[in-house]
Amino acid sequence: MATNDHFSLPLRTAHRVVLGAFDRSSTSEQIQTKSISKVFSSSYNSQTFVNDITLIKLATPATFNIRVSPVCLAASSDVFNGGELCITSGWGYTNAATKTLPAKLQQATLPIVSNADCQRAWGSKVQASMICAGASNVSSCMGDSGGPLVCLRNGAWNLAGIVSWGSASCNLFYPVVYTRVSSFRTWVDQIIAKN
Repeated sequence: MATNDHFSLPLRTAHRVVLGAFDRSSTSEQIQTKSISKVFSSSYNSQTFVNDITLIKLATPATFNIRVSPVCLAASSDVFNGGELCITSGWGYTNAATKTLPAKLQQATLPIVSNADCQRAWGSKVQASMICAGASNVSSCMGDSGGPLVCLRNGAWNLAGIVSWGSASCNLFYPVVYTRVSSFRTWVDQIIAKN
């Protein structure tokens, strides 16, 4: 029942990053297309979905504007509690049965689901390095993988999770599982310090 919709090939420096996109059907958006200079992968396990995170270094800096801005990374000590409302976004299916993809970036507000409750739905596949959200008539779906789960803390958006896996049918009453960013903050900080 679980699914994971990652690239069939690993992310490479030959890929490009598009910043500032909102409407994929538009040819007039002010987007930024960036080359990747380095890719840092964790020891991702495609069987267990553990360590589902990749960090990239852009070849040239992004230009921040009204549509491109940074997000705070969750600290190693950050705790996101069950019931706390957060936001996810992406261009994944809006209807898994018909495989309908939206032209415009979608956003949804959904509650954090405690890992204990998430394990009741998914069993021992849910690890401490994962965070769950949804099961509330809203969900991430195929095509959203790698997208953000952000929570507002002290007036700033914090990246709590990265869309990883969930129901193959995008069941709105099953939690979606995200990579817990706080579990990888030390790893991220070490890479940034060296690069």
